[in-house]
Amino acid sequence: MGDIYKTVSCQFYDELEALAVKKIKSKILYMDNENEKSVEDIIIDFKTKNKEEFLILSDRTQIRLDKIIKINEITPSNIKC
Repeated sequence: MGDIYKTVSCQFYDELEALAVKKIKSKILYMDNENEKSVEDIIIDFKTKNKEEFLILSDRTQIRLDKIIKINEITPSNIKC
């Protein structure tokens, strides 16, 4: 069983949606298991699976939103919806 999903703030989600709508290539720093990873790509979609939210990149990579450390210069806050 994986770790428990932590809801991201509305403001952070809005920032992610804005990047997707504007098709802005973004540098994303995130945790993959115990490793920090970095990728540069365009967000093309979002999906919810088992009450967990993911962004989908143009290469079909899926990143769970609460695993994002930083996207461009934006960091998630602890404010919940």
